[in-house]
Amino acid sequence: MNDAKSPARAKMLDGAAVAEQIKQEVARDVTQFVSEDQVRPCLAAVLVGDDAASAVYVRNKIRACEEVGIRSEHHALPATTTATELLDLIKSLNGRGDVDGILVQLPLPAAIEESAIIEAIDPEKDVDGFHPVNIGRLSMGRPTLAPCTPAGIIELLIRSNIPIAGENVCVVGRSQIVGRPMAQLLLQRDATVTICHSRTRDLPAVTRQADLLVVAIGRPGFIGREHIKLGATIVDVGMNKISDVEMVRQMFGDQAEKRLEVVSKRGYTLVGDVNPCEADEVAGVAVVGEAAGDPPVGLEQVGDGGLVEDPDVRQGIKEYSNWPTIPQLYVNGEFVGGADIMREMYQSGELQKLFGK
Repeated sequence: MNDAKSPARAKMLDGAAVAEQIKQEVARDVTQFVSEDQVRPCLAAVLVGDDAASAVYVRNKIRACEEVGIRSEHHALPATTTATELLDLIKSLNGRGDVDGILVQLPLPAAIEESAIIEAIDPEKDVDGFHPVNIGRLSMGRPTLAPCTPAGIIELLIRSNIPIAGENVCVVGRSQIVGRPMAQLLLQRDATVTICHSRTRDLPAVTRQADLLVVAIGRPGFIGREHIKLGATIVDVGMNKISDVEMVRQMFGDQAEKRLEVVSKRGYTLVGDVNPCEADEVAGVAVVGEAAGDPPVGLEQVGDGGLVEDPDVRQGIKEYSNWPTIPQLYVNGEFVGGADIMREMYQSGELQKLFGK
């Protein structure tokens, strides 16, 4: 149980540790495959133009291949490349028996239609999982190549022992890259899934029902305390640059000065689609669990839940809000009381007002 003088903080899911574990597993599988088949798998990565972020992504993918023993090819094409020239390269890679996977880094130059390029890739070599054939297989629940971000999120949840089956899950965002395939993968694991988007009415009322909230909308710190169910698991897919001083202070609270130092050095700092400071406040209202330091920008779990010793309070809160039961109550970081105080507040209606119910 946490010290009464400080609220519980968001518990961070260790994505780096999971990624390292997966790399080690893949490396072992590649070694075994090469030993048995005398063939080394190969990924062909195609980059068109000189977009700096895309170049970094491609380099990282090539480095990851090297780390696990996969051979890679880097096809760097100038921004003046035509759609015909790119299609000719893809046709060549499709026909090569020594190339197992093809990855065309997006976005492409404006003059090239992305959908035509994606559809030209052999579905069996479409490691991004964007080809309509693979999307169709995914929607039907058949084995297929799935987009990497949703697939990675599923791995992170499973390996972090976060329940999926039977859980109420809300996916905010409906992109082909994250939102839609994320919903399909969650459905395959027996979650009850709701997809929200820009036209969703009363978004906070919908997201507050979620045991698991996945956010991918590209809007810095958009999801705040009013969107989050106490005890929910949040997967924040967003990565946004912010440089406004007041916005940094609003997003990061007592960690803002460190972030402002970063802004002064490189002109911006990064934040996800979830407001980390407000998410941390939700965790500090009424939760149990080991404090996990500063609220993370990326993947986080708000609280661990717990058990109220007083059965009246436990049953009352369960019946009213269906939120995780709580043995200690904090408001804005200040300790209010334990079970007896919460029972009085529940009977008078103050607890419900506090939670905005």
